[in-house]
Amino acid sequence: MGKDQDKMTRQRLYINIDHVATLRQARRASYPDPVAAARLCEDAGADGITAHLREDRRHIQDADVTALAAGLRTPFNLEMAATEEMTRIAARLRPHQVTLVPEKRQEVTTEGGLDLHADPARLDACLAGLRAAGIRISLFIDPDARQVARAAALGVAAVELHTGTYCEHPDAPAHLGALRAAAEQAAGLGLAVHAGHGLTLANVGPVAAIPACEELNIGHSIVGHAVFVGLSEAVRAMRAAMDAARAG
Repeated sequence: MGKDQDKMTRQRLYINIDHVATLRQARRASYPDPVAAARLCEDAGADGITAHLREDRRHIQDADVTALAAGLRTPFNLEMAATEEMTRIAARLRPHQVTLVPEKRQEVTTEGGLDLHADPARLDACLAGLRAAGIRISLFIDPDARQVARAAALGVAAVELHTGTYCEHPDAPAHLGALRAAAEQAAGLGLAVHAGHGLTLANVGPVAAIPACEELNIGHSIVGHAVFVGLSEAVRAMRAAMDAARAG
């Protein structure tokens, strides 16, 4: 398939619903329900749902991921740290995919990609546990050639490229160039290529237009936009922006 045809291939949109849970946890209330939000996203055209069960449980809770794993119509992507506790939870829930992410208690949100060369014993143990449960594995990494090569060597199915630096400096060609180069490298090594972090209606176009990138994970900007237009319309608007960039 040529690059022009690749560019026209519909890109998947996974909605990260963490910030619906953030709003709920501000009052420790029972609403808004992130599971109900996930179903609205599915109805509006989301191709899958992402949620990050953090070790500190600051937003998504164990009951949320249990309900998501059991009740979604679309694939469920569970983001988690490479810990024994999270590996056990994932093995019990068996989501469609686990994306391993770095995690620090003091951070406001994920600050960068997973360093695949740090603490290899812990990462290997987590990968072994996920594989034993038959779970597809993606690694959230910076768009760095060394990290991409390591991901391929680890034999995972996919990488998710951290788009945060690009989103902070969308007019700096080097950051978009790094994403393009990493996406091409990963695809050439047989990895599925996903991307996410900080993407908005204003900056999603250039990332959506990367031919090798087949899936975007977007959460905060969609939930924020939903305050003004409703969740369904916010999902549709992002879907339209991605499709326009892909077609262009």
